[in-house]
Order: sequence, then C-alpha cells, then structure tokens
Amino acid sequence: MKRKWLAILLALGMLLGLLGGCGQSGADEGTVNEPVATEDSTDGSYKIEGLVGTASDYSDKNNWLNIPEITKEVDTFYIYPTVFADPSEDAPDIVPIDNELMRTNAQGIFEQQASVYEESTNVFAPYYRQSNLIALSNLRGDDLMQYQMQEQRTDLYAALDYYFENYNDGRPFILAGHSQGSIMSIIVLGDYMQAHPEYYERMVAAYPIGFSVTKKWLEEHPYAKFAEGADDTGVIVSWNTEGPGNKGQDSIVVEEGAVSINPLNWKRDDTYAGVEENLGSLVQNEKTKKYEIKDGMADAQIDTERGVVICTTDKVFVTNSEIFGKESLHNGDYALYYANLQKNVADRIDSYLKNK
Repeated sequence: MKRKWLAILLALGMLLGLLGGCGQSGADEGTVNEPVATEDSTDGSYKIEGLVGTASDYSDKNNWLNIPEITKEVDTFYIYPTVFADPSEDAPDIVPIDNELMRTNAQGIFEQQASVYEESTNVFAPYYRQSNLIALSNLRGDDLMQYQMQEQRTDLYAALDYYFENYNDGRPFILAGHSQGSIMSIIVLGDYMQAHPEYYERMVAAYPIGFSVTKKWLEEHPYAKFAEGADDTGVIVSWNTEGPGNKGQDSIVVEEGAVSINPLNWKRDDTYAGVEENLGSLVQNEKTKKYEIKDGMADAQIDTERGVVICTTDKVFVTNSEIFGKESLHNGDYALYYANLQKNVADRIDSYLKNK
C-alpha cells in the first residue's frame, strides 16, 4: 500500500514539475446529495438540481487563479487538473478552496498548461474545491464521475455563473482543462451547458484533454460533437497520450469506448504523424528552470481500438504509475504537443470568427 501511494505522489510530482509536501486538512464538507438534472414539463427547459453544499464566493477575486486584462476577442475558461495528493489519515478527500498547497500548485500548472491559450484568448481560471488524488485512485467510470458531482461541481458552476454574468460580456469562449479539470469540463458540457444553451452556442471549442470522452457519452449528449478536423467549431477536442507499452493497462483516465483526435495532424483515424509535424514541445530548462518551446519531441498515432494517442519517441514524460499504467504519458498531454495545440486554438478561433 505504501508503494502505491508513493507511485501516485511521484506521478503528481512529475506533473507539477515539483514534489510538494502534505496539504492542510479540514475539508469543507457538505451533505452529499444525488445530483439530478430535470426537464421542466412546462417549457422544456433543462434545470440543474442537487448541487451539494454552499458554493465558494466568486465575487471575491482571491478565489480566482487568473483574471486577465481583456485584450482578445475570445476567452478561455480553464479548469486546472489534480494538484493535491495527501495519503495521511487526516487529509481531506475534497480540498478546501483556501488550501495553500493546492493554490501554489495550481499556479505552477497554469504556466505549463493554460499558457497555451494565452496567445489567442483571455484566460479566466477559478480556484475550486477539488478531489485529493488519493480519494480518486480506486474510482473508475460512472463512480468517478459521480464522486466529482459534490462540492467540486458546486464551485465550478458558481464560478461559471459569475464569469458569464460579470466577466464574459458576450464574447465567444473556449472551455479547457486537463485530467481532473477535464472530468469537470465533461460534466460542465453534459449538464451546465445543456441548461445554458445561450452560452453553449458561443463556445468556440472545448479542450477536455487528458480524460476520456467516450462514444457512450456522445450518444447520451447528441448536441455535443467531437472534432473531425483542425478547424471545426463548437466541438470537443480531446486525447490521452500513452506509450505503446500501456496497451491493455488500467488507467484512471482511459475509459472503454474512448475517442481521441491526433494533436499533430488533427485526424481521427490511425494516420501516423512523425516528429517533423510537431511544431514544438514545452520543456523546463534545467539551468534557468523556465519553460521553453523546443523542437518537437513527440510523434503521434491514434490507437483506434483503445481510443488514445500513442507516442513512441518521448521518454521524458513517461511515468510508471499504478493508476495511469506502466507507460503513461499523461503528464505530457499538453507539453508534448504544445505548439501544435497553440496553433490549433488560433485556427479554430479564426474559423469561428469568420463564420459567425
């Protein structure tokens, strides 16, 4: 058991580019209710019910990781991944919004991931009560989604409400995340956006990278479309990255029926894309500790059966983890294809603005 927690903590440390200590305890616990979304019988509108606990206050700017100056025509609403793992007995399962370790780690991951959207958009990012990675480690599928329907969901819906009512000013937007942030993005797409079609129609694209969007989920949400190419809009763009050795391995982020798009050639089939198609990867300079875009380190080919992107050329981001698999590249989902993703965001925005 000790070895398992060590592997989980190591995986998180590699993702953050640091190894954090244990976090604060004292979770803000609410009563866990079964979330229910209903269709109103009188007007057909979709209503959200069953939110757990009291939402954090997003009129307080201290509860935002980033509120940008408005310099672009399009926004991004970014949801950070798991940045807290504490196996101690008194650690919270759901981390309080004011937990300093979570906030510090979220700031670090913002530079590695959310920065990809800053060239083309105004990036908004709330702090939110999120799950301790240890609490998620044995959950899969519907159980994992259900677990995230607690205070995590309550906070993000409140942040979205405040963002659209006070910050967005009618601009088109991108919804983006990674890992746990992508679980939450998928919940938002399947629940919050269904209740708010007036917002959804302004969505340029959603990038829930690093967690599976499945065929089953798409069938259950027919208004949501997965991307078919490099510049279609109003679509979902997602992938999970693995080495070939992860075939058949259990991974918390890869579900049965997963679908992915190739982040180099933007195709859905198994057409191979070599490193020459990679515009650049984001890596940390060992001397300066700053992040730099260097020549692309990664190729990409979709395993259409498993629904993931296979990379055969990178070893820097490979993680042997009990929850991600022995050859996971989960930590490199953004970094390996950074410049291609940056260009793709610009291309989809250009397509959206030309056709609106």
